[in-house]
Amino acid sequence: MIITLHTLCGVFYTKSAMESYNILIEHLAAACDVAIFTGAGISAESGIATFRDPDGLWSKFNPTELASMKGFLRNPDRVWQWYNYRRAIIADAQPNAGHYALADFEKYIPNCTVITQNVDRLHQRAGTKNILELHGNIIENHCVICNSPYIQDIDIQSKELPFCSNCGGNIRPSVVWFGENLPDGIYEKAEYSAGHCDVFFSIGTSVEVYPAAYLPFTAKNRGAFCVEINPTSTSFTPYANIAIQEKSGDCLPRIVELLQQYLKREYNAE
Repeated sequence: MIITLHTLCGVFYTKSAMESYNILIEHLAAACDVAIFTGAGISAESGIATFRDPDGLWSKFNPTELASMKGFLRNPDRVWQWYNYRRAIIADAQPNAGHYALADFEKYIPNCTVITQNVDRLHQRAGTKNILELHGNIIENHCVICNSPYIQDIDIQSKELPFCSNCGGNIRPSVVWFGENLPDGIYEKAEYSAGHCDVFFSIGTSVEVYPAAYLPFTAKNRGAFCVEINPTSTSFTPYANIAIQEKSGDCLPRIVELLQQYLKREYNAE
C-alpha cells in the first residue's frame, strides 16, 4: 500500500499509488544527492534473520552475551562459534532484488550514499560502491588487544578461536557490539549525508536503534524529501513524505524502472 502523507490540522490525507510514485520519481530525477538508510528488513528478504528473531540453538542466549565485550571475555569460544554460524548463513545468502535496485541507483543519481546498519555486506555484493557501515561488518576481524586487523582466512567450520600474530590477543569480528562506539567518523559522515541530501530513503529499519535512528529525522528537519519503505509502520512513518508499506524487493525495482522511463522521456523530449 502506498501512502502519501500530508498533514493539515493533524489529519493525514492519502493519494493514489501511481500519483505517489510519480511524485517520488520527479524528486529522484531532480536530485543531486540521495541518502539511503537501510536496516535488517532488506536483508531479511535474503533469508538473513534479524538479530532479535528466534534463531534456533542461539535463541536461548541473551543478545548481550553474544554481542558485547563482556560476553566475549566471559566466553570467547561461544561468541566466536555464534559468529561463525552467522557467517555461514550469510555466505549462503544472496543479494535480493532490493539490493540490486539500490546498486542501480548509482547509475542515475550523481551522488548516492547507502548508510547501512547491516553487517552482512550484501550491498557490496550487489554492486553498490558508496557505503557507510554504521555497525561494522561480520566479514572483517581484528584483535581485542592491539586492534590489528586479522587478514588470514576464517574457517567458519572450525570451533577454534584464532589469535593475533602480533600480540597473541583473541580475534573478534569487526562489528559494533552493545556498549561500543561506532567506528571513528562513520556517524559524522552519515549525518552529513542525511543533512545534505535532496531525497532520503529509510528502508527496512524499525528506526529504534540509536544513534542511527536520528538520521531520518535529521534529513526531514533539513528539508529532504523523505521516503519510508517498510511493510509496517515505524516512529518515522508520520513524518515521511511518502510511506510505501511493501517489501523493498518488490517496490525498489519498480522505482528504478519508473526512473529509467522518466529519464528516457526527458532525454527524448530535448
